[in-house]
Amino acid sequence: MTLAKSLLAAATALLVVGALSACTNAVTPGVRPSHDPQTAKIGLLLPDSVTARYENADKPYFEAELKALCPGCKLLYANADGDASKQQQQAESMLAQGVSVLVLDPFDSQAAASIAVEAKSDGIPVISYDRLVHSKHLDYYISFDNEKVGRLQAQALVDKLKASGAGRGDHGILMLNGSPTDNNAALFKKGAHSVIDASGYTLLAEYDTPAWDPAKAQDWVTGQITQYGDRIDGIYAANDVLAGAAIASLKAADVTPLRPVIGQDAELAAVQRILAGDQYMTVYKAIQPEAEKAAQLAVALTRSEHPRADTTVSVGGAKIASFLLNVTPVTAADVEGSVVKDKFYGPDTTAKICAGDYKAACAQHGIG
Repeated sequence: MTLAKSLLAAATALLVVGALSACTNAVTPGVRPSHDPQTAKIGLLLPDSVTARYENADKPYFEAELKALCPGCKLLYANADGDASKQQQQAESMLAQGVSVLVLDPFDSQAAASIAVEAKSDGIPVISYDRLVHSKHLDYYISFDNEKVGRLQAQALVDKLKASGAGRGDHGILMLNGSPTDNNAALFKKGAHSVIDASGYTLLAEYDTPAWDPAKAQDWVTGQITQYGDRIDGIYAANDVLAGAAIASLKAADVTPLRPVIGQDAELAAVQRILAGDQYMTVYKAIQPEAEKAAQLAVALTRSEHPRADTTVSVGGAKIASFLLNVTPVTAADVEGSVVKDKFYGPDTTAKICAGDYKAACAQHGIG
């Protein structure tokens, strides 16, 4: 054999070996790649920075539980900042980095379905966290009973109006709903409507707030104050960020006395407003158990374990194994026994609530 032919044969052999090696290392769609559960990468995708709980509670609680359960595991974290396209890119980046599990809190429940499909094709399990992804390609869903949240909010508002004798004649309620792309917002709205529609009180107007944007919410409420004035007797706000926006509008328009406004999430600023008398109620959702449960499920999935769920939720024609945690309504009388008792804002919860101008309000309610 000539030297040229020998070199050609050797090169051909190398190409064949390389091709076989590439085939051997390829990931078969729908088949989970082999990962070491002791050093697994876990992806956590959160939806926005507007809602304080995500950075202040969900992420640190999840991270702490993950570290306790699997010290060698690595957390890959990203926040979509209210951008569905950005969240898609973040998910793809995590999949490319070799995550073993994706924990996904979708900014847009419909758009995020493509993330679940892509993860499924790579054999990567997905936990839908807090908000339901509209996809059958989920391994678990963990959240709260979100219709119940809406019912509790609306019932608190209706009871307050009845107690004060307000909301009659041509007076009524404004509904400031959450983002139309958020499945939870639809559930809050459904639960709230089930109470308000049967209450006998007039629904003056309602608004689905794009991306939970407080600026848009405040502009809308300001417009309703111009239109309805003193006919507004109460405001349903889907969360505490929107409640704060509604209260800002009422104050800017010198509406006195302030109308009862309800929210949810028990954000620090909301609890301070409640003690000061600016906001009537919130809904306390114990985020620590939710985040810790998500971390526990993620670690279990890296070990090919599938813990039994409490219930199922139907989506995309499939029944998804689910955990739906309980929620608690909180007015000024309930702050001590809920967020303070649970140290919701950390070991210095009382100090945070009662800081500055809120010291007197805390003393008035026996906190401090």
